[in-house]
Amino acid sequence: MGIYNIIIVFTSISFIAYGINSFISNKMILEFRRWGLEKRRKEIGSFQLACGIGILIGLKLNSVLIFSSAILIIMMLVAVYVRLKIKDNISEILPALAYLILGIIILQNTI
Repeated sequence: MGIYNIIIVFTSISFIAYGINSFISNKMILEFRRWGLEKRRKEIGSFQLACGIGILIGLKLNSVLIFSSAILIIMMLVAVYVRLKIKDNISEILPALAYLILGIIILQNTI
């Protein structure tokens, strides 16, 4: 398995886990509250879950990978914005930046 496929699998599993945790993890529920997004938690969690599954499916269907990685990029741009807006420190912003970069790598290598 090449590095590109490793990035795809890692990113998809991460987003599936984030999506599931958005529904069941008390820590994530508190984070959504801190971000001011508690009313959107289930919606965002559903997008994370769908995006993770879509990226995984994208290993076989290029069009699904393009769409899912674009959604990932949009979500991570918003995540970085929200974290800057609430004045999180850099260590709290870095994961969103890292996934933004992974999304760009995936999309760039798919098109």
